[in-house]
Amino acid sequence: MAQELQIFSGTVEGITAFGAFVALQDGRKGLVHISEIANSYVSSVSDILAVGDEVTVALLGEDDNGRIRLSIKQALPPEPPAMTKQEFENVVSQFMKQSEERQLDLKRNIRKKSGGRSRK
Repeated sequence: MAQELQIFSGTVEGITAFGAFVALQDGRKGLVHISEIANSYVSSVSDILAVGDEVTVALLGEDDNGRIRLSIKQALPPEPPAMTKQEFENVVSQFMKQSEERQLDLKRNIRKKSGGRSRK
């Protein structure tokens, strides 16, 4: 069974190419690796974080040298589940139906305004 992650607030104290150093409110400091900053690809840490930013982090543990490993993305609330293929197809089908109905209405209105003459 997975262990419950501990969540802390902290302040970004430094930015590097590979992550951000965060000072926790209890005085400890740790690293948020670039791969633990966001659920999407992060090309540059400074695109997402800046020194002085307040962040919420999850404590992942310590490495062999006693350094604290932190994660911002694992401290985020879970993302809602993605649509199933069937749900997506239903949404697209409904959109297409509404779009076709709007196109027909538009064509009818154009015909009425042109006195029944159709333009080709």
